[in-house]
Order: sequence, then structure tokens, then C-alpha cells
Amino acid sequence: MGANNTINAVYEQVCKRNAGETEFLQAVKEVLDSLGPVIDKHPEYVEAKILDRIVEPERQNIFRVPWQDDKGRFQINRGFRFEFNSALGPYKGGLRLHPTVNASILKFLGFEQVFKNSLTTLPMGGGKGGSDFDPKGKSDNEVMRFCQSFMTELCRHIGPDTDVPAGDIGVGGREIGFLFGQYKRIRNEFTGILTGKALNWGGSLIRPEATGYGAVYFAEEMLKTRKDSFKGKICTVSGSGNVAQYTIEKLNALGAKAVTLSDSSGFIHDPDGVDAEKLAFVMELKNIKRGRIKEYADKYGVEYVAGKTPWGVKCDCALPSATQNEINEDDAKTLLKNGCFVVSEGANMPSTPEAIEQYLGAKILYGPGKAANAGGVATSGLEMSQNSMRLSWSCEEVDEKLHDIMISIHKQCFDAAKEYGDPGNYVMGANIAGFVKVADAMLDQGLV
Repeated sequence: MGANNTINAVYEQVCKRNAGETEFLQAVKEVLDSLGPVIDKHPEYVEAKILDRIVEPERQNIFRVPWQDDKGRFQINRGFRFEFNSALGPYKGGLRLHPTVNASILKFLGFEQVFKNSLTTLPMGGGKGGSDFDPKGKSDNEVMRFCQSFMTELCRHIGPDTDVPAGDIGVGGREIGFLFGQYKRIRNEFTGILTGKALNWGGSLIRPEATGYGAVYFAEEMLKTRKDSFKGKICTVSGSGNVAQYTIEKLNALGAKAVTLSDSSGFIHDPDGVDAEKLAFVMELKNIKRGRIKEYADKYGVEYVAGKTPWGVKCDCALPSATQNEINEDDAKTLLKNGCFVVSEGANMPSTPEAIEQYLGAKILYGPGKAANAGGVATSGLEMSQNSMRLSWSCEEVDEKLHDIMISIHKQCFDAAKEYGDPGNYVMGANIAGFVKVADAMLDQGLV
């Protein structure tokens, strides 16, 4: 059976087993479509059914989460933890709290996490979890009661050498604290069971900045392949949370100008750029006041566009940092028409398959999320190391290690794309480089 037939047969089986799970199927197809040259070169992967195994989670934990609101009413949410692959180390991946959370979204994220974690060079498997609980509009006590109930069930599935969750959308320092406290209370142990912790009880410096910094570092490496830099580049950034904020901070440091921010209501366009003072306003607005990005436009007298994304704004570089599938085919065409030649994904799978086809067809510098935004989980891995050694590294040490990891990820992707016949195709390079390392580990460990 040829490589294409093998891949098609695996994908058909995934579709049957996961009918209607569009995000997961999209993520699987994107990876499988890159692997033809690898399957041709490594028949041992076919014989050992590596593809069939890697698309199936090792464990799927789904559970109810009962909690009580401030009015004494009982509420029920659904909790998940998909433990996808542990060939390289303990499962590692975030917890997402958002009303849109479902099995498909978390399986897509967990599947992507396997390859992302592989690329970091750190010993981490891949997993993802969360709940359809919405922390917005909830009191601190309601969030605490939910987190305690969620962890009461989750704690039996995780451990420092088994599965180490982190934060994601809806899970910041407050939620990690409540989750950690409940785990410690139940298990009577203080271990590095969660990453993204506060600095005074086991967190790592640079962790909040890591995903945004990493996406910029990756783009910087792509630019270097064309003997270029960020100096003077106009950049569009979506989102206004953690990833977007630190993406802009690092862009500013490298001499670029970020001119947009967005949230679910719309986007702002500031032609003068989001400088340090304006960024400080955004951080207070979003992290403390939990306000809307329109308030930025009101304060600084810039354009606000309701109900739209920022991809129509002319730019050299785009750094999507909000959510999955936020750039569609038409958006991609607009970006290219307006001269954008760099896309580095701070969010997970923010570009649709049709958008990615546009990038690849135009041969722009395109860094897919599993490579470009791996800085976040890489620094979580560094936090795990610090926890295991009971010590804390300085800002400079962690940032240097993060920068080195992002340079290494870029090199792996660049080299794999070149080796397998499509130089400059970072999608193929990331998928192949991430896959081969996991596949070889699975072969070494036998039929598990």
C-alpha cells in the first residue's frame, strides 16, 4: 500500500470514530497531509501502525463538575482531560475554561500539543483538558468552588510524572492557584503538578510572556533566512490577552510597530503603534479591569471597528494571537494583497486550511502554531525542571533558554522541510520534525 493510500485509510477511520468533530478532523488532516514523504521513507512506521496509534488518544477522561453559585443554586458543567501521547514524557498541555469547549476542540488541541511538545526538545508528551464553564461574570468564590470541584475529579488522573496541566483560555493565575490548592489538599503533597503558578510558590519567571515572545522569536528566525529583521515592520496582532500583550512587548523591543488589537467585540487600529505606555493601559484594562478593547479607542482617539477582525489592515507581518480559525481564505488573500509576507501564529490553529493554502502558494514566511507558539509550553517545561530541582532561575536565564529553544524549533522545521523536498514550507517541516521524534519513541517502546 502506498503512502497516500495508507494516509487516506487512517483518515477515513478517524472520520468514522470522530464524526462531526470538525476541529479535531481538521488538525489530523493537516498533519497527515504532510507525512507522505516520511511514510515512503519509513515503512516500519506503517508496519507498527504508528499513524493509527498516534491519532487515537491514550486516554479520554470525561466527567461532570457540580458546583454551587453564590445564590446557593447547583450548577453542572462537563470536564475533560484528553491524554494523547506520552511517548516522550508526561502528558503536558493546558486547561481551557470557555462555554465553547467540547471534545472536538480539546482533542484538536491535545493532538497539536503532541507535536508542539516534541519540537521543544524537552521531555513532554501531549494532552489537553478543560470545561464548558465560563469564568466571565463569575465571582472569585464561584470560580474557586468550580475549580475545587473540577480538581477533585481531575486529581486522580494527573501527577508530576504522569500529566502536568497548565493554563489556557479562561485559566490564569487565579484559577491555577485554586486548582493547585485543591490538589495539595487532597493529595497532601506539594509537587509541580501544574505550571503557570505564581512566582512565590513555584512559578517561573518569563512564563506569562513566553508564548508571545516565542512567536516573535520564531518570526525573527524566519526573517533571518531572507536576511531581514523586524526593524521598521508594521505588524497586525489579534487578541488582547496574555499572548497578544507580550507579542507586542517583544515586537516593540525589536523595532517593529504593532498597530492593532482585538477582542470578541471588534478591533482597534492605531497607526502610531501600541507603545509601552499604551500597552500598560491594555494590560490593566484586560488583566485587572477585564474591560473591552473599545475603551482603548475611546482613550486614545483611534479607529474601532465593531464585529470585525484586523486582517484588512495593511501590514508587513501578521501575528494572530486570539483563537482557532480566525483567519479565513478571504482574510489571507487580503493580507497578501496588502503586502503581508510574514505570518507567525501565537494562537492555536488560527488559520483555516484554505488560508494556509494561500500562504504556501504565495511562499510567504508562515510559522504554524505548533512551532511558532511552542514557547509557552517550552517555558512550562522549564518551570517543571525548576520545580523538580526546587530552585528558581532568573529572568535572563529563562528568556535565554526560551530564545535558544525557539531557534532550535525553527532549525528543526527548516531542516526537515529541506530534507523532505519542500524548502521553506514550515507546515511540512513542523509536522515531520515533530512526528518523527514521537514515532521513533513509540517504536522503541513497543506496542503501547
